[in-house]
Amino acid sequence: MNTTNITKRLFVAALLLTGYAEAPAQDAYPSRTIKIIVPLAPGGAADVVPRVIADKLARRWGRPVIIENRPGASNNVGAEVAAKAEPDGYTLLATPPPPLVINRSLYPRLGYDPNAFVPVAVIASLPNVLVVGSKPQFSTLGGLLAFAKANPDKLSYASPGGGSSPHLAMEWLKTLAGVRMTHVPYNGLAPAMSNVVAGHVDLMFGNTFTVLPLIRSGKLRALGVDSAKRIVEFPDLPTISETFPGYVVTTWFAIVAPPRTPPEIAAKLSAAIADALREPDVVKTLRDLSAVPVGSSPAETAAFIKRESDRWHQVIASAGIRPE
Repeated sequence: MNTTNITKRLFVAALLLTGYAEAPAQDAYPSRTIKIIVPLAPGGAADVVPRVIADKLARRWGRPVIIENRPGASNNVGAEVAAKAEPDGYTLLATPPPPLVINRSLYPRLGYDPNAFVPVAVIASLPNVLVVGSKPQFSTLGGLLAFAKANPDKLSYASPGGGSSPHLAMEWLKTLAGVRMTHVPYNGLAPAMSNVVAGHVDLMFGNTFTVLPLIRSGKLRALGVDSAKRIVEFPDLPTISETFPGYVVTTWFAIVAPPRTPPEIAAKLSAAIADALREPDVVKTLRDLSAVPVGSSPAETAAFIKRESDRWHQVIASAGIRPE
């Protein structure tokens, strides 16, 4: 046998051995603890929703799945940590819109590339409700906007921070309505909402998980919801799109993996998350949080993130929004 044939046979044997060696390694995932980074402080919907999924994944695979909160810098701190993690499926990022679709249009430099993350799944979405405190005497969206138009900058609105979803939602509404209001950013949702309740700030957008108890207790008044359809919790509450067609701004939570994570791992995670989201107890838990289960494939998640990025880029550019 000549040298060339020997080399070819050795090459083929090496490929076969490599294939046999890789298959068990891929099938074994996960073989240890999975960490899901949440780029916000504990307690809010962005923290609670991933914990529901983490519990189901841990039960399914018999491996710990833990949540690590890494808040700061408009969610950029946690996103950067996740982006620099090993691409082995053992560190994931569960995040609301800013790190993936908003911050790229706000900040000239980020410590990570939003496009480099490997999409896994959109977990759930929550409508946002426009609320006012007890001080402003507005009972309808039309009444509020008429006052704002007649009194530029007299009304103030709170947000969890510049560039947050509630901030951009209000800026988009201001643009559509042709009104001016003063933005008061806070360091987080809790202090922003507390100051609206106390009457220090007039209004804000808040996700249903946060505002529904305050609305039911009479501490806040709801004027509109930004979902495409009216919500079951308040069927008489009009959508803002009934006044401004096309105005839909939901808070959503997606899971992505660090750059260069193998697609096989992303697909396995996505399928497991989709299965979890179909379980009756998960559906009930999310519904109790006023969240809508989604579950999407990596390809569907990538397409969704692209659409959201394009939309918010247009809103940010047209409104001239800058980080505060």
